[in-house]
Amino acid sequence: MEGSCFHRERFPFYLVLSLLLQGRSSTFTIDCSGFEQHGVDPAALDVVFDRKAFRPATNLSIPTRVNISFTMSAIKDVDEQLQLLSSFLWLEMVWDNPFISWNPKKCKGITKISVATKNLWLPDIFIVEFMDVDKTPQGLTAYVSNDGRIRYKKPMKVTSICSLDIFYFPFDQQNCTLTFRSFLYTVEKMLLGMEKEVWEIADTSRDIVQTHGEWELLSINKASPRMLVGDKLYDQIMFYVAIRRRPSLYIINLLVPSGFLMAIDAMSFYLPAESGNRAPFKITLLLGYNVFLLMMNDLLPTSGTPLISVYFALCLSLMVLSLLETVFITYLLHLATTQPPPMPGWLHSLLLHCTCPRKCCPTASHKGNEGLGLPPAQLPGVKEPEVLAGQMPGPREAEARGSGWTRAQREQEAQKQHRVELWVQFSHMMDTLLFRLYLLFMASSILTVIGLWNT
Repeated sequence: MEGSCFHRERFPFYLVLSLLLQGRSSTFTIDCSGFEQHGVDPAALDVVFDRKAFRPATNLSIPTRVNISFTMSAIKDVDEQLQLLSSFLWLEMVWDNPFISWNPKKCKGITKISVATKNLWLPDIFIVEFMDVDKTPQGLTAYVSNDGRIRYKKPMKVTSICSLDIFYFPFDQQNCTLTFRSFLYTVEKMLLGMEKEVWEIADTSRDIVQTHGEWELLSINKASPRMLVGDKLYDQIMFYVAIRRRPSLYIINLLVPSGFLMAIDAMSFYLPAESGNRAPFKITLLLGYNVFLLMMNDLLPTSGTPLISVYFALCLSLMVLSLLETVFITYLLHLATTQPPPMPGWLHSLLLHCTCPRKCCPTASHKGNEGLGLPPAQLPGVKEPEVLAGQMPGPREAEARGSGWTRAQREQEAQKQHRVELWVQFSHMMDTLLFRLYLLFMASSILTVIGLWNT
């Protein structure tokens, strides 16, 4: 063996440690007897440990290649307000130290030993998006193989910044980035590579990540753009992590109760408006909906305006509009039963168009609101015009009451009854339009939820 060496007869096994200094080679024969029984003697690697402050390279012009990979074991939290992603990673870094080598045949077949990381040179790889103090546990070890390959794994709690788009909450999908780069070494000193294929990283992470949490891992992709800072070029690897929220919790606690309240409010149109029960019922529903929104406010994102907030605002607006319409209809029917005013011409034409959109209604006369000829509405909730008019007497009943009724009085009563009929049919039309608006809104909401859930 070339170089200086020492030999002891009672220790037949030796560990060969080559320290290749730049421009020359220094070989040390280290006594390795007893390693398989008592472990590695730290003094055997003192020469390597003394060089831990320097990048391990036989030629400083040749960059050190560091291969990295990671496994995402859990997705802890996604903070929409602070735009942060909290996750747990197992980071693995692999590089070669050309100063370390030994012959396993002379050391009882030992091919790998564990060494405390405090005694080794470690690459200064960091995550660019990291927004917290590194809390990596102290006293970790790395595995050193006989050919000088060092494999270092460490757990990391990563709190990284992520641009979150919460418009489709709770059916949102987020794309976050984890960029690994050296803090000190440029491309002339350090190059980054992949220890595993990106599909292996994604499959392993999906198998390990917690499946019962709020978020699920969809995919992991990578890119390797180089970063230019001033006149210095750094090598880096960017991983694009796609995650999706599980919406079941929010559908059960937010969308389903809101849909039930809206359905009950829509069914309240079947209550008679003149009975006075519809308005208090709608007020109770409106108060209950406000209490529901206050209780479920903690489940909603605190920043931005997601689509579900727009949905809740539209629900609340429809309930308020329905209450106002009920109050107006109740007042209108009360006015019609006491002293019905004549219907304006434009309103008469609108009523005629809405009730007879496909025909000109030749029986309708536009003079004095007479002869409208409208069919009775199908939506329950408003009584017949005769009932609202206080059982207004017909011509025969008027004649039976006495002969004092003149022809002018009978015509006046008939005109009043016809006005009541017009206003009742107008209230029917308003109830029908608003009821159909409710049905259209609920149907579109259900279709939107189904579409977003399936995509």
